[in-house]
Amino acid sequence: MTTTIDSPEQAILIRQEELVKALKPLLPAHALLWEPEDTIPYECDGLAAYRQMPLAVALPETEAQAIAVIKVCQRLEIPIVPRGAGTGLSGGATPIAQGLVLSLAKFKKIVKVDPIARIAVVQPGVRNLAISEAVAQHGLYYAPDPSSQIACSIGGNVSENSGGVHCLKYGLTLHNILKVRAILMNGEVVEFGSLAPDAPGLDLLPIVVGSEGMLAVITEVTVKLVPKPQLAQVIMASFNDVSKGGNAVAAIIAAGIIPAGLEMMDKAAIRAVEEFVHAGYDTDAESILLCESDGTPEEVAEEIERMTQVLNQCGAIRIQVSQSESERLKFWSGRKNAFPAAGRISPDYYCMDGTIPRQHIATLLKRIQEMEAKYQLRCMNVFHAGDGNMHPLILFNGSDEDEWHRAEEFGSDILETCVELGGTITGEHGVGIEKINSMCVQFGDLERELFWGIKAAFDPKKLLNPDKAIPTLNRCAEYGRMKIKGGVLPHPELERF
Repeated sequence: MTTTIDSPEQAILIRQEELVKALKPLLPAHALLWEPEDTIPYECDGLAAYRQMPLAVALPETEAQAIAVIKVCQRLEIPIVPRGAGTGLSGGATPIAQGLVLSLAKFKKIVKVDPIARIAVVQPGVRNLAISEAVAQHGLYYAPDPSSQIACSIGGNVSENSGGVHCLKYGLTLHNILKVRAILMNGEVVEFGSLAPDAPGLDLLPIVVGSEGMLAVITEVTVKLVPKPQLAQVIMASFNDVSKGGNAVAAIIAAGIIPAGLEMMDKAAIRAVEEFVHAGYDTDAESILLCESDGTPEEVAEEIERMTQVLNQCGAIRIQVSQSESERLKFWSGRKNAFPAAGRISPDYYCMDGTIPRQHIATLLKRIQEMEAKYQLRCMNVFHAGDGNMHPLILFNGSDEDEWHRAEEFGSDILETCVELGGTITGEHGVGIEKINSMCVQFGDLERELFWGIKAAFDPKKLLNPDKAIPTLNRCAEYGRMKIKGGVLPHPELERF
């Protein structure tokens, strides 16, 4: 007997019933959600401007359960959106309307710690900070430290190739992992990378890191651990001109100094943060730099002295060096709380993360000031200055549709300016849905076709996190037409709140 489908809504319900019926025998009752009141917490990630309800949410507790879920979705051709802690800022974990959210939140075991080899084997749901806490007794820690490290999961860090305030010296996620275990869309378990320094064949680990859930579902990660330094100190330097602060960043690197951390904030960010956490920031400064040195006491003393000389030569009007560990953490508390500080002074904020060559930091900051006047919106800037990874926070009122559109255009303008200056549209947050239009500016048709070729090799039916990260040729053509007319090309199937 043929079922008559009268509406798109009915078609979705039938699809949902089919999926739930197939998954119920494979998962514990508490590990499968499909009622709206249960799935609504999964409607978005940290990019809350866009939301979408999924057909269902699966929370497997073992790799075998995850494989079984993936095989069902492969058979039924149900799209899957892998999800970690949901702290991502580019919409990488935004659900697909007729898809399944596959949450790895219950994969939270630290499987093994080997202090001799300086590695830890962890499941993807383990929090970033929890790794360092677990290995602290061995005098070790995990170096990448996103500002959300108290909450973000290692699986999400791998998917987005996350960085942090210490990425200048210690590298991004890619530089701090050895191996990834994952499930392909056909249910096959594969491993990328190895414990050896090198291995025969193509090195596919860098393809998986930063792939935003489009190629495989991560179930285990082997991370590198580094010794905790004997000492760390931070210089907080104030400047009376934002350009001087930007130029000081380039001067420090040009002097052959690679600080453990090199962060910058402009006046708007300084004031918002100081009102929130009282970190002791100079609220009269146009910009401040946080420059951290770590190592032996002798190494730190020498590097602090060298950086101080460079900062003075670049026009610093005030220099303060942390004199205790508590003071060092106090200085960093301001930078790490910049996002919640923005939330205190504005109903909504839109965070970009374009990256530019360090010598153009001052240029971009000046351009952003001009854009504030153009779009009639405020913007506070915090960023990983050492590697040119900018984090402009555009402040707006999301209940005002016009303000939201101006914020989107403001963000796109910043990202395209980054490309114009020789940079990229993202440094660590990923593309997701947020920057998919800007990918049309960053890459040409041939490059995007090659990206799609890699996607097809792993996921021929395009079921893993579809409509994310890589725009179609048609979308880029439409984006080009919209840019000529002036306006915003929305993401398909998504409702904005």
